[in-house]
Amino acid sequence: MKAIVLYLHVHQPYRIRHYTALETGNDHSYFSASGDTLTNNEKILHKVAEKSYLPTNHKLLQLLQEYPEFKLSLSITGTILEQLERWSPEALQSFKNLVATGRVELVAETYYHSLAFFYSRSEFEKQVDLHREKVQKLFGQTPKVFRNTELCYNNDIAYWADKAGYKGVLAEGWDKVLGWRSPNYVYQPTYTENIKLLMKNYKLSDDIAFRFGDHTWAEWPLTADKFVHWLNSDPNATNFDLFMDYETFGEHQWDDTGIFDFLHHLPKEWLKTDGNTFMTVSEACDAFKPSDQVDVPNTVTWADTERDLSAWLGNTMQQQAILALYELQAKLLGTNDQSLIEDWRRLQTSDHFYYMCTKWWNDGDIHAYFSPYDTPYEAYMNFMNAYHDLRFRLAEKGVLV
Repeated sequence: MKAIVLYLHVHQPYRIRHYTALETGNDHSYFSASGDTLTNNEKILHKVAEKSYLPTNHKLLQLLQEYPEFKLSLSITGTILEQLERWSPEALQSFKNLVATGRVELVAETYYHSLAFFYSRSEFEKQVDLHREKVQKLFGQTPKVFRNTELCYNNDIAYWADKAGYKGVLAEGWDKVLGWRSPNYVYQPTYTENIKLLMKNYKLSDDIAFRFGDHTWAEWPLTADKFVHWLNSDPNATNFDLFMDYETFGEHQWDDTGIFDFLHHLPKEWLKTDGNTFMTVSEACDAFKPSDQVDVPNTVTWADTERDLSAWLGNTMQQQAILALYELQAKLLGTNDQSLIEDWRRLQTSDHFYYMCTKWWNDGDIHAYFSPYDTPYEAYMNFMNAYHDLRFRLAEKGVLV
């Protein structure tokens, strides 16, 4: 038996508007939906919903209805769920319709898409709890598999997820980690007892997520039958872990690239071969025994050519900003001011630090594409202005920081 394990990640941050030093201490609305188009969270949400969420969900629901074997897994951050509830209930309902089929699994993660695991274990666990509660409330499902923000993974994360009772954890199938081994199998993390490890086949995933619409790519155009032929050419594989951003469909790869046509034909082409099927992440963990143990002492992610944390923590601006934010934790949580705590947690979202990245060449182009700011320094200044306003609000409460 061979299974495609399709996992899509849904996320939008609360982008910080152009928030100036002159507003610090006077205006506490860092994430206003008004203002310019690039940081207007409501406008961005509507645009992505129209281009990606609604048409993709419509297509996926059709496939789920047409092919009983078709299944997939999703992770949806708390920040995007809040925005869907507020600004696009139609898109939220379309996600609920997918889950209601019983063949779409929801994956656990941090509510605020943060890097809290590396700075505060208590805050990390609180955000995982908040995410689980949100998913249970909106979808009636309790996640069984865990993915950390940006697919950040190491032995410590696997150990934590194992002790927390998850049956599986997701990671990047990076060559430096796997060595001679293939990502097309289930593994066991070292130092764990029960949990399984599913590792993204980044080459196949990125063929869809990044190269699909590139006319200069040697394999363009990528058709479903060609893609399935590649998968069927691996005679010993058990699971092809195709992990990518949900916005691949319609937003990163526009409709006119043929991406929806590719998605439409993929199940039919794959299921033509006896023994081929689709599985959710939990089903893959249950169906296949680990082929080996994988040791990952250093953190890997699914971003950039280095596949490490340098996209978020690689320069002094990023490091200073995130350390300053987490240094507020004890005194800020002690206020029990939910508005203040909510703003602090929204500032933890990893996107803010990604926008501060100063990498160049190919990685720099990708960062510039996703950033709403003209420069990384502008992203840093907006963030630090918001940070200083948090300090002002604490001082107003008589809390010295």
